[in-house]
This record gives sequence, structure tokens and C-alpha cells, in this order.
Amino acid sequence: MKNHLKRIATPRTWIIDRKQNTFIMRPKPGAHPLDMGMALGVILRDKLAIGSTLSEIKKILNSKEILVDGKRQKSPRLIVGLFDVISIPGKNYRLSLDTKGRIIVKDINDKEAKLKTCKVTGKTMMAGGKTQLNLHDGKNIITTEKVKVGDSLLLQLPDQKIQKVLPLNPGSTVFLTKGKHAGRSGSLKELQKDEAIFVHDKQEIETAKKYLFVVGEKEALITL
Repeated sequence: MKNHLKRIATPRTWIIDRKQNTFIMRPKPGAHPLDMGMALGVILRDKLAIGSTLSEIKKILNSKEILVDGKRQKSPRLIVGLFDVISIPGKNYRLSLDTKGRIIVKDINDKEAKLKTCKVTGKTMMAGGKTQLNLHDGKNIITTEKVKVGDSLLLQLPDQKIQKVLPLNPGSTVFLTKGKHAGRSGSLKELQKDEAIFVHDKQEIETAKKYLFVVGEKEALITL
């Protein structure tokens, strides 16, 4: 696979100047799909401006001071996606979506940088009554907790310890990851087979159930 991607062909979720240069760094295939993540080097250079060139970014990464979800990362092509936490000395950021469904970077405090919500996208039963949970960011966790596909987990970083299970139930606070209303959050009102209704700013919105991401019970547990 090529290391670069033409800017004009980048996903619509990337907020970049498509006419500034011809190419932009392509992230390596990883935990997030291309339209839901960006290369770490691009975020550090173009979004956070901690370096003006890729060469500077590589030197910063080689200093082993950049953390993603609490773990040191050195590859500028690492794909960083929805709700991942980037930490640099003195600052913490979380990737989210704006109300147009585009990837944005938000400042968070040190306390919140140790927490992350992850959606359960699959599970496998194991011996001894344990279950392996597959999460939206590529993580796999083995647990004895009773969790359904579609629920979310509040994790402690970097050890990925489960702090709380956030079930996909009416009354939960949900965030939409795709669709016409991507980037909006609200209270889940009703669940049907493949569809759901949630309330955003006192307005009822119908959307696909698969777009829902539980981020809290009565209120969001992370900065959106």
C-alpha cells in the first residue's frame, strides 16, 4: 500500500486544505477505518501544530513523549480515531466528531485523559464463563462481565481495566458516529430492531441503531 494519499481523494471526515499540496500521509491500516481516523503525524503537525514538518514530528515521536491511549507511540503513520486520547507533555486531547461528522481534536484534562469509552462490536464465549469482547478501536478484552454487543465500556487507561458497563438502553446518553446527524448526542428514547429514536435539543431524531455509541447514563462521561 502506498504511504501517501492524494488530498483530493481523502475522506470527507478529514478537515484539511485539499488544495494546499497534492499528497497527504496515509495512515497504516489499523484499529479504525480510514474515514474514522487520521495518521498521528498529520494530527500532530496539522491539528496540534507541535511541529511544522514531518521531519520535526518524527524527532518528537522518537523522543518517546507522545502517548496514545496511555501508551508510547513512535510511528507517524499510526491511525488514531474516534475517542482515542493523545497526550503530549502538559496537554491531553481526544478525537471526536463535529456536528457535520468530521474528525476534530478536543482539549481534555489530565483526569479525563485516563478514561475512554469503547463500543462493543462483537464478543466470543470462552471457557470458564469468560467472554472476549471486541471493541471499536481494535482492542480485545477478556471479562466475566455481562455485556451485549452495542453496549459500551468505560475503560481506565492505560491498563484497559473496565470501570463501568454502559448498556444500550432507553435513557442512556448516546453519540451518533455516522449518518445525517453524526456528531450529535442526546438521550436514547426508543430502540427498535434496526432503528432508534433519540432526543437532541428537545427534538426527536430517528437514526440507525448501528450508529449509536453509548457515552454515559444520564450524561456523557467524556468530553464530546
